[in-house]
Amino acid sequence: MERECGSKELFSKEELQEISDLHVGDDYVEVMCGCTSHRYGDAIARLRVFSDGELLITCQCTPACQEDKLTPAAFEKHSERETSRNWRNNVWVFVGGDKVPLSKTVLLRYYNQALKKSNVSKIVHRDELVACSRCGKERRFRLRTRGECRVHHDAMAEPNWKCCDYPYEKITCEDEEERGSRKVYRGCTRSPSCKGCTSCVCFGCKLCRFPDCNCQTCLDFTTNTQLI
Repeated sequence: MERECGSKELFSKEELQEISDLHVGDDYVEVMCGCTSHRYGDAIARLRVFSDGELLITCQCTPACQEDKLTPAAFEKHSERETSRNWRNNVWVFVGGDKVPLSKTVLLRYYNQALKKSNVSKIVHRDELVACSRCGKERRFRLRTRGECRVHHDAMAEPNWKCCDYPYEKITCEDEEERGSRKVYRGCTRSPSCKGCTSCVCFGCKLCRFPDCNCQTCLDFTTNTQLI
């Protein structure tokens, strides 16, 4: 699918003058980038920055590499970086002859603007089921508010969660769980019996990730969504 041409000057000449190996297209800027693995060295690639905030990377780590249209996170993983999930700081470009993380350049300007806009829109989380560690019965958790998301998050983090810990009503392992036919209804706005789609399954947002939580999931989200 062809893109509509945007402004030919996404960045000023002054902003880009120190960046090496630069190409300016109609609606994108392309630069050489890389990611360093302590074991395998530098993986070199080409990064395209589009006016709508999309970032696409074509890997050139070896002449035979066919990886194309990678996200920065996917490129970071492909480069076998030992400490991944922080692509803003691990993927770099050459500025004035030095390797400079993307987070310290102007190249994330449109990505950050798009991220701000996406956070404004309402995110719908489907209901989730958590199994009791004692009886194995699944109990429903609603994820409509930040408080409800935190209750579910803490229940998932507790390996010994039991029916008696259910926050909404008093239940025990003797109480019946929902029928299988009822479990398929999880609150998706697209379809009542949706099995999981982009409208109801969230992989991380400000509603369901918590900066005061020390779990790896929350730490990764908090680190990777810090706006520059």
